[in-house]
Amino acid sequence: MDGAEILVASLRRALIADKYGNNWQYHSRSDRHSKVACWGIAFDLLQTSSLLRHHVAEGKVVIGVNHTMRDFGTGRKKDLDLVLARPAGQIDEGVTLSGLAQHYDVELSGDQRRQLNALPDCRVGPVGAVLVALEAKATMTAHIRALPRLYDELNSSHLCVHGASKQALAVGFVMVNASDAFASSDMNKGDISQGLAFTTEPQPRSVERVLAKVAEIPRRSNVRDNGFDGIGVVVVNGRNDGTPYTLEDGAPAPRPGEPFHYDGMIARMANEYDTTFASI
Repeated sequence: MDGAEILVASLRRALIADKYGNNWQYHSRSDRHSKVACWGIAFDLLQTSSLLRHHVAEGKVVIGVNHTMRDFGTGRKKDLDLVLARPAGQIDEGVTLSGLAQHYDVELSGDQRRQLNALPDCRVGPVGAVLVALEAKATMTAHIRALPRLYDELNSSHLCVHGASKQALAVGFVMVNASDAFASSDMNKGDISQGLAFTTEPQPRSVERVLAKVAEIPRRSNVRDNGFDGIGVVVVNGRNDGTPYTLEDGAPAPRPGEPFHYDGMIARMANEYDTTFASI
């Protein structure tokens, strides 16, 4: 699976400009990190599910970006970062998954670029019935204070997705920062040429608290239940000061075979797609 490595590589350059003329690797008001994370999930799902590749090649599945889903029962709306869906009408020759990589400045290695080129063109198009809905969130600093918001935003996502379609697969993704110091854009407004202000975190306790909160989010094993069909957590280490972000694979980050491990989430979602949508 490549999504976690792609996300970290894409955070290494400071590409997000603020109104003070500063450039950031991560900015709380930007959705670039969530777009790159969802791009990586779609990339991995395409590589893992031969049925999804077949559906894309036949034009049965398109990508929707910032797609609004509406809970049929309550009327509640939610904007999803990225969805895989049946097309609503004619697919044009416009933007593809590869084009989105350029638009989001996704960093790909040579091997990853070759893998992308070997995949069928997955086009961005008008969305009909949603098959897979992706929602990505991050907690980079002030973890404990962010926990209620993290839970509420993720929980409302799967409720809205399944309120619109019980058959749709709802996927949640969380990026957690394990660094004990972080230069937040909110704490560094104005001229930062003389130095950055850092917030500090008690680690690994903060990451452990986030993982415990994610574990409270409902998950489902059949269409009669409520919850996410899959949740993945990636733990990174970054100070947001221009030094490279890195992946954390030791404790308390999820290990292979444990709940919320990224690779396990992709494998589960590919299997769920293959069994749920075999007849479309």
